Amino acid sequence: MHTLKELTRQMDVDAEKTLAREMIDREEKAYALIAHLPSVKAIFSEKTSSSHKTRAVFVDRIIKAVDSCSALRHELSEDAQVCVDEATALLEEAEGLRWQLALSARHLVRLEAARLSNSMLGRDDLKQHGYVGLLNGAKRFDPDKDIRFVSYARWWVRAEMTRAIEHEGRMVRLPGGAVEQLRRLSQAQRSLEQEYVDPTIENLSLETGLSVRRIRFLRSRGESVSMDAVEDDGLSLYERIPDTSAPPEMAEHLYTQRMIRRLVAALPHTLSERDHYVLLKHYGLSGDTETTMTALGEELKISRERVRQLRSRALRKMRQAIMR
Repeated sequence: MHTLKELTRQMDVDAEKTLAREMIDREEKAYALIAHLPSVKAIFSEKTSSSHKTRAVFVDRIIKAVDSCSALRHELSEDAQVCVDEATALLEEAEGLRWQLALSARHLVRLEAARLSNSMLGRDDLKQHGYVGLLNGAKRFDPDKDIRFVSYARWWVRAEMTRAIEHEGRMVRLPGGAVEQLRRLSQAQRSLEQEYVDPTIENLSLETGLSVRRIRFLRSRGESVSMDAVEDDGLSLYERIPDTSAPPEMAEHLYTQRMIRRLVAALPHTLSERDHYVLLKHYGLSGDTETTMTALGEELKISRERVRQLRSRALRKMRQAIMR
């Protein structure tokens, strides 16, 4: 048995080819054990868009055949049941070998996730899709061809991640290939900026090989913005959208009420307790009716002129705080 460290380390060329051949050998032996069963013949005679000679389709069908035979186990003879058990064990071994081969290139998942992650689909989510891509690559890998598994798997990892971004990483799905073109466009812009070259559309077109028209289209499909995103003035995009069904005076009233609530929330952090109280009571900011300066003076046991001075000082402090 292999240790976890051995399972996940990057392999050399001979090791990964040997591993792939062992995996294929077990899959073919599993098929040979149950190929004579009627349900297996029916599965392998099904028509699909791909040829059953394709490695990935062959693996999917042998897995489906073994599962089908296991479900109908009670209808099989004892000899057939033994064949199904042996085929199941071989497929489990093949699955373990496939994971071992896939994890040998796990560093690809980290690299591609770092390159392709965005605000709507983070690295951890992309990594999950990347591991699916590694397994797809391991299922299709041909050890007899002159190519490293890590090179072969890169396309499958990137394909799974870009497909995930197209379906899950954008509020509006982009046309096929646009995600990859956006990535190239972003890389080209960073490259030009590092060389102190103005990343104009014309320069980006020369750098990426994309037409000016295509670049304009891609730039018009920028990242989505949350309706709850707050701007520098404290208002969200949602709050900026006018309600055309409401009368103008209602909109003005609501805006005034909103600003009053924000003002009241800011008062304790800007004013002393007494200045805070004077503004709240005099302007009715706490929801009560407005209080005259004479009434406030009687309540606080100070003159009306002193109340006016406190009010003026409080307003001056608020203006200074706002202007900062």
